[in-house]
Amino acid sequence: MHNGKAGSGKSTALKLGYILLYVVLIAVAVFQLFPLVWLLFFSLKNNQEVFNLPPLSLPTDPKWENYTKVWEAGNIGVYFLNSVWITLAATALTVVIASLVTFAITRMKWKASSLVLGLFMLAMMIPVHSTLIPLFSMFNKVHLIDNPLSLILTYVAFNMPITIMILLGFYYALPKEVEEASVIDGCSVNRMFFRIVFPMTSSVLATTAIINIIYNWNEFIFVNTFISSDTLKTLTVGVQNFIGQYTTDWGAIGATLMISILPILIAFLFLSDRIVEGIAAGSVKG
Repeated sequence: MHNGKAGSGKSTALKLGYILLYVVLIAVAVFQLFPLVWLLFFSLKNNQEVFNLPPLSLPTDPKWENYTKVWEAGNIGVYFLNSVWITLAATALTVVIASLVTFAITRMKWKASSLVLGLFMLAMMIPVHSTLIPLFSMFNKVHLIDNPLSLILTYVAFNMPITIMILLGFYYALPKEVEEASVIDGCSVNRMFFRIVFPMTSSVLATTAIINIIYNWNEFIFVNTFISSDTLKTLTVGVQNFIGQYTTDWGAIGATLMISILPILIAFLFLSDRIVEGIAAGSVKG
């Protein structure tokens, strides 16, 4: 009888704990969504409503034309496409090259593997924008200023260390028996990597891909420094078109920011399960 009461008490405490946890999580979720709701309302207002109405108030007459204006007159369509292809190209290169590097470090025996890994990890300690002037000078000498290739090379270089770090734990946990069996069957190293090892890491690759996409998509300072042609700019820089010397179209800026956020949100929603799976898999070693 006593054990039954104790069990019932534990069950009640467990239920209360879950309720409290869900309340906290819901509160955090609402807090996280607040900026998005505010930005949506902001993008549907004109300048007078932005300054005269409370932040979370609905616009009296929603200005959906703000989105049409920025897409057509504001050249946002061109900036959006530039952001898409530069982001995807840099992400794909980073993921493939980092996978090759991680495979060489973890699965192949060579004397300098620890040194190479240490150099990549050391690169994480370098402040990204401290390299802005040296990179500009280097790209200027090889005529890559105002060229999207300067952005892609920069993004790949700075995203390599974090991508390798995430991949390391997963590669250490891969069973070597699969590789040994493929070698016995006459499989070359290149074929073994691209046909067997690379597909096996798809879950952790989703994690690294979304991290790379978020950084590449939101990056501003390199685009603003290396790119001057209006036809090559990305969304993060294009928003400046609506900031004039005397007037600023705040509704158009809000619409541009909303357009720039949506692809990241959609990508995260589709890849969220794979991201969690990849993080869990990459945290296991041996």
